[in-house]
Order: sequence, then C-alpha cells, then structure tokens
Amino acid sequence: MLARAARGTGALLLRSSVQASGRAPRRASSGLPRNTVVLFVPQQEAWVVERMGRFHRILEPGLNILIPVLDRIRYVQSLKEIVINVPEQSAVTLDNVTLQIDGVLYLRIMDPYKASYGVEDPEYAVTQLAQTTMRSELGKLSLDKVFRERESLNASIVAAINQAADCWGIRCLRYEIKDIHVPPRVKESMQMQVEAERRKRATVLESEGTRESAINVAEGKKQAQILASEAEKAEQINQAAGEASAVLAKAKAKAEAIRILAAALTQHNGDAAASLTVAEQYVSAFSKLAKDSNTILLPSNPGDVTSMVAQAMGVYGALTKAPVPGSQDSVSSGSSRDVQGTDASLDEEFDRVKLS
Repeated sequence: MLARAARGTGALLLRSSVQASGRAPRRASSGLPRNTVVLFVPQQEAWVVERMGRFHRILEPGLNILIPVLDRIRYVQSLKEIVINVPEQSAVTLDNVTLQIDGVLYLRIMDPYKASYGVEDPEYAVTQLAQTTMRSELGKLSLDKVFRERESLNASIVAAINQAADCWGIRCLRYEIKDIHVPPRVKESMQMQVEAERRKRATVLESEGTRESAINVAEGKKQAQILASEAEKAEQINQAAGEASAVLAKAKAKAEAIRILAAALTQHNGDAAASLTVAEQYVSAFSKLAKDSNTILLPSNPGDVTSMVAQAMGVYGALTKAPVPGSQDSVSSGSSRDVQGTDASLDEEFDRVKLS
C-alpha cells in the first residue's frame, strides 16, 4: 500500500514536471516504488530491478520478493500503447512552401531492458525522431502531393522511426497527421486553382455532351436516310413486280381472248358475226371523233351509213382473205365462203335498219 501510494505521488509529480517543461514524460527517480521486500507488480507494467547498481531482473506482474538494501527498483516501464502528441512544427515542401504541421504518434515498449538502458528518455527521443523524419519526408513532396499522399507519408514516417528505434526497444505502431496549416496567400491560390479546375471540368463535360448530342443526331439522320432508301427500294421492287405481274396477266388474258376469238371464227357463221362486230366498232369510233379531240375526220359522205359499213366490211374481207400461218381451219373456211354474199346480206340488214 505504501509502495503504491508513493508510486502514485511520484506519477503526479512527473506529470506536473512534464507540463511545466513541455517535453515528453521521463521516469523520475523520486516516483519509483521502494523495496518493501514483498512487492505486487500491476498488470502491463515492467519493473527493472538492479542489484548493487547492476541489472538483476525484470519483475513480472504479480507477487515478487526482493532483498532489502541490495535490490533496488530502477525503472518502471508501461507496456500499454502510448499516445504522444507531436508538437506543431514548420516544414518546407519540395516546391518551397512553408507548412505548419503536427501529428499524433502511437508507440509501445516491446523490450523494457532496451527502453531503460538504450536511451535516456525513450518517449522524448521518439518524438524528436518523428519531427525530424516528418520534415525530411515533407521535403521530398510537393504541396499538391502532401494532401493526396498523407497515408503514404504516415507509412514512411512509421518505417523510419521503427528502423531507428529498434535498438531502444520501442515499436511505433502508427503516425497520423492531424492538421496542415497553409499560408493565407498559398491557400487563396489553391482555392483559385480548384475553382479553375472545376470550371475546366464543367466546360469539358459540356463540350463532350454537345459532341455526343451532335453524333447522336447525325447517326439518327443517317439511319433514317438508310431506312428511307431501303423502303423506297422495296417499294420500287414491289411496284415493278406488280407491273410485271399485271403485264403478264394482261398478255395471258389477251392471248386467251385471241384463242377464244379464233375458235369462235371457225364456227358456223363466224365470219358474219365478226363482220357485224367490226361494223359496230367502226360506227362507234366514228361517233366519238367529235367528242375526244378538236380535230374531226369525216368521210366524204357522212350521211351514207351504208357506204361506211361497206368500207369497214371491205377492210375485214381483205384481212380474212390473207391466210393465217399455222391455222388450217382458217384457210379452208376463207377459201369456201363467199365474201360478197355476206356483204349483200349485211347491206340488206343495214337498209332495213335505215328504213325503220
């Protein structure tokens, strides 16, 4: 109990002395526990014992017994993780910009023997090492990279501290930069640079949007023209196919009509019927001459219908006298019939129509 009270009083004195000096805490000899033969070491603490001024052993947590007068507790090391506030300091970057920067250091004592006999004040030594390493690492980076590569900067500082503090029995777990203070003028220029960069990105995005829009419109017009030309092509193909089919159908119908007419002419009195049909078509065509055109063609005697019919029958008779190639029935019928008798019968028929 007395030992713990004495150690607590020594700790209070140590904290007050640290606050007054502004340095990292050091183990004061007045705050060390006394040798009371039976000692109880707290958990996560290591007490370094010297016998007659020479290192003897390190007391483990729990019950420990020492020899009075001969054994003395020389150092008390805490095995917990220690947080050290690195004071603000100035550093110059690669592009000659002065920064005010501070940080937080997290470390742990791994070997109490090295921490006691390797360095006078391990915490103060690590703090100074962190400051010098931070200034050295900042001198390798430009101002823009300092803000972008804070994580890599912290890792570099931790690696440099662990390499130097290995012989001190201390291991740096991590280092974090708290604040970076930039001069006012440099801060204003950085803000202007950020605004200019944002305007640049906005302009680039707007131009890319305009370009994409123009490309889409041109692509749409191209596709529309292609589809319209394909539609016109298909329409022309369909129209041509339709016209071809219509011509073929008309030709087939005309051929069929000619065959039927040729078959009808071979029948009994076929020539008389054909003559009557030709005469009717002649009279009908003559009646339409004045209606369809301003030019009127009149026969020499338009009032004599008999002469017109006789003229038409004469044309037909001349046609029927000519032999048709490949048709034996037409030749035989043309040679046996009397065309003049047929004309006479037709003349009598037209006279009867005229008198009525």
